[in-house]
Amino acid sequence: MNTAPESDPAVGPVQLPHSPLPAYYRDEVEHQRFLRRIFDETASDYDRIERVLAMGTGPAYRRMALQRAGLAPGDKVVDVGIGTGLLAREACARIGAAGSLVGIDPSPGMLKQVALRGIQLRVGRAEELPCADGEADFLSLGYAFRHVSDVGKAFAEFHRVLRPGGKLLVLEISRPESRIGNALLKAYMRILVPVIARIVARERSTSELWRYYWDTIEACIAPAQIIAALEAAGFEAVRRHTELGIFSEYSAVKPESSGPLK
Repeated sequence: MNTAPESDPAVGPVQLPHSPLPAYYRDEVEHQRFLRRIFDETASDYDRIERVLAMGTGPAYRRMALQRAGLAPGDKVVDVGIGTGLLAREACARIGAAGSLVGIDPSPGMLKQVALRGIQLRVGRAEELPCADGEADFLSLGYAFRHVSDVGKAFAEFHRVLRPGGKLLVLEISRPESRIGNALLKAYMRILVPVIARIVARERSTSELWRYYWDTIEACIAPAQIIAALEAAGFEAVRRHTELGIFSEYSAVKPESSGPLK
């Protein structure tokens, strides 16, 4: 059985963010169905679990990441994979009343949990953003890179939606480079986190979600491949900043003279 989606001639061969995971799905149709189910079912638990796991440090870290990536007051933001709005909340605080934010997510369940006034919510996927060309000054993707179906197509869409000179921020969790660090993170994410989820969560699927999180982290393509894919999509000034050897921030800029990709 072919577990990968077919190539799109417009953007070249499909690049998956991680190898297929047959424990959860067998092909791309099942992958999309699984993601829709797991996020819809666990949306009401998501913020509660995140606060416990991050020990309250999440908002401060997200604020600093947005600042490092160059988000400015008054910016027009597109937040892809908005989820429950954790990253969008910090972005709204930074852009102020003069700015605007559009949040996009394929999960209606997640979108129902977004409690932010004055923003637009749209159902959509990273590979087919419901946005106009050049709509955003700043585009963010918070911890959802591992859930896209085609890295090249998603990054091409980010490039299209940003105005010339617009800035991009992709937040993701990466495996530590050291063997000991990787083993510790795996034990935390694969064993301890699902136990915490079973205790704190209200939904039975929440512990499954966090097991799936680790499996996608473990199977994810290397940071160098992510950087190369951003450059191939036409971005410049691509760089990776890390915190604690785990939290990766990929930032990039759409060139001022950028035209359509060929």
